[in-house]
Amino acid sequence: MIISASRRTDIPAFYADWFINRLHQGFVYVKNPRNPRRIAKVGLNPEVVDCIVFWTKNPRPMLDRLNIIDALGYRYYFQFTLTPYDRQVETGLPAKAEIMETFRHVSDKIGSHRVVWRYDPVIISSDFSVQYHLAEFDRLCGKLAAYTQKCVFSFIDLYAKIRERLKPFAVCEINTLQMNQLAQGFAQIAKRHKLTLATCSEAIDFASYGIAHAACIDQGLLEHILGCSLCAKKDPNQRPACQCIESIDIGAYNCCSHGCVYCYATTSENMVCQAMRGHNPHSPLLDQLRGDEIITDRRANSLKVPQISLF
Repeated sequence: MIISASRRTDIPAFYADWFINRLHQGFVYVKNPRNPRRIAKVGLNPEVVDCIVFWTKNPRPMLDRLNIIDALGYRYYFQFTLTPYDRQVETGLPAKAEIMETFRHVSDKIGSHRVVWRYDPVIISSDFSVQYHLAEFDRLCGKLAAYTQKCVFSFIDLYAKIRERLKPFAVCEINTLQMNQLAQGFAQIAKRHKLTLATCSEAIDFASYGIAHAACIDQGLLEHILGCSLCAKKDPNQRPACQCIESIDIGAYNCCSHGCVYCYATTSENMVCQAMRGHNPHSPLLDQLRGDEIITDRRANSLKVPQISLF
């Protein structure tokens, strides 16, 4: 199985100790986001966990734990989001120069093929025009191209729950013309910096610009890292345009204090503060246990295809 850590919150940034404790204990509780009284117990035996995919904007707190993860026998890679936005948009992040230093450090430690850069989401407003993004993407490529092999981007989805937060920034829906201008410009810049470029969960086709549809839980990358084939299916729980294979997400909503105004995984600052105050790094559940949950074992197997010997 593939562990996703996590689409719902930044585990490397805020819960590194909890995560290492879970690996040592060999299991984790995962709350059903649609029914919080239902909890799955997921085993974390490295013989069954084929790979861990970390999603993060600041993995610095995880850096000195990577040797522990390696020693325990787990394989992993990072989906590392780094955008040009300032603290008005991403209120809780460190300075971007510090984040770029961390990006380079992670890449030097584990290899550029295991650090996928996410320029995500692309926001269009009076402050963040098409030309702004083209200039900033070029600048960031110059800083990061030697430390990654691939960049994934997507356009912001204006979900109802984030529209109010985005009103002060005059964010508007991105039209097809703007999408194509950005895609064509990004493709030219990425080619100059020798970066592969792909979109995340976008239905629009940019193949004419040399841009593929990305899979963040990427079977090809996983097979490259693991050195073997995987028997995997497309994740049916993701959006139709998503190319990810199945994984188990061990995170929880409303547990991230980066304060990004575009974040769909947080409802309010108060809920985040409450969750983080109640967090116990020794609990099997990232979120808080209430005591009335129904806990069931979730069986999972390795996706590795056994090698057939000819002798």
